[in-house]
Amino acid sequence: MDKNKPKVYGKIRSLQGQLAEIQIESEDLPFLFEILTCPEDPDLKLEVYYQEEDIAHALILSQTILMHRGLEVFGTGSELRITVGDEILGRAINLFGAPQDGKPLPKLETVPIYAKAPLLNTIKSGHEVLETGIKAIDFLTPFPKGGKIGFIGGAGVGKTVLLTELIHNITTLHQGVSVFAGVGERIREGQELYQRLVESKTIDRTVLLLGQMNENAPIRYRVGLAGAAIAEYFRDQKKKDVLFFIDNMFRFVQAGMEVAMLLGTIPSEQGYQATLQSELSSLEERLVATENGSITSIQTVYVPSDELTDAGVNSIMSFLDTAIVLSRSIAQMGIYPPIDVSLSSSSILSKSILGEDHFQLLTAFQELLDRYNKLAHIVAIVGQSELSGPDQLVYDRVQKIINYLTQPFFTTEGHTGRPGVYVPKQTTINDVKMILTGKLDAVPAEKFTYIGALKDAKF
Repeated sequence: MDKNKPKVYGKIRSLQGQLAEIQIESEDLPFLFEILTCPEDPDLKLEVYYQEEDIAHALILSQTILMHRGLEVFGTGSELRITVGDEILGRAINLFGAPQDGKPLPKLETVPIYAKAPLLNTIKSGHEVLETGIKAIDFLTPFPKGGKIGFIGGAGVGKTVLLTELIHNITTLHQGVSVFAGVGERIREGQELYQRLVESKTIDRTVLLLGQMNENAPIRYRVGLAGAAIAEYFRDQKKKDVLFFIDNMFRFVQAGMEVAMLLGTIPSEQGYQATLQSELSSLEERLVATENGSITSIQTVYVPSDELTDAGVNSIMSFLDTAIVLSRSIAQMGIYPPIDVSLSSSSILSKSILGEDHFQLLTAFQELLDRYNKLAHIVAIVGQSELSGPDQLVYDRVQKIINYLTQPFFTTEGHTGRPGVYVPKQTTINDVKMILTGKLDAVPAEKFTYIGALKDAKF
């Protein structure tokens, strides 16, 4: 036997789209998820998903242009691995660890992209609030550190803008590491995000992993898992708190559905793959806080046709600790971020976590908002002047708070001409309290739109 011959080798028997059938000629068979490659082209990567006697069925993870029947392939003895290490901070890479920012990258340690969720006795549950500097989020739907947060909405309501604003705000103050996974990312958005991080001087603590729209479905699907592997590395090996941003989680589900269609599996509800829930859990259950550090995941979730009952969207929402639903009708009124309070939720809305002041104010505001929504129908027909005195007061104060919770963003300065602002959470709570207690009843409601803190406003 030739000592240089790999343990697993064979030849491509047939090609169909992103699938390849390989006739295994060696005594040893490849294992599930093993990467097969080609002596002539090391960039060629095939991932085994099914083994049938001496025939291996594999997904093609690279360009198919140079592939043909009879091409010799061999096993690498390894599953797909992603590059890790401090050297990838400040860099943009793809699924195979190749730099995307035009600068060379040294040969580094790699880790498998597939991993199990941490053991139950190592998971740490805490109820620390993560400040974002965005008034509407900090007041209405606060984030739990080490939790899973979702921005949910249809096309064009500002999910990616909100995500990039969060990356700017949190990474500026956050001393840990940020990992961004672009699943089905537009190339333009990836470039703009990289540029913003460079300008805000936060790029050196951030890793960008991009699986763009023009990539095939198997690659887009695995980018989410590879991003989780990088986040786990910094949490477990470097003992850091990690912010994990994924844009877009629905594209991850969609890529999984496309892969399932490639494999010819029988679809389930609304055409989604029957394994949808387990595929999501294979990613989501890894994004937790442990004794070593925390992973706080912030995910955008596209809602097809603005239909929140979509099975894919519902499956993602079942894993979230905080769900922020962005409403098209609110956005059309010029209110940004357009958070729909009635549909949004946070798992930490309790007095013991938020504190007495914040909890009481939020409860009072929610009650008044319910009354405001009923009064809005009357105002739309007969005008605000026809309301009774107490009702006019309620309507006016709630309108002021709705306007106050709008905010100029750093990431939209070039489009709006308004300089971005960061408002500390305690400042937001104090400002809302001033409005609710009537200290600013004499100021017109329109004066509260797109300002920062009240102390900086010019009334």
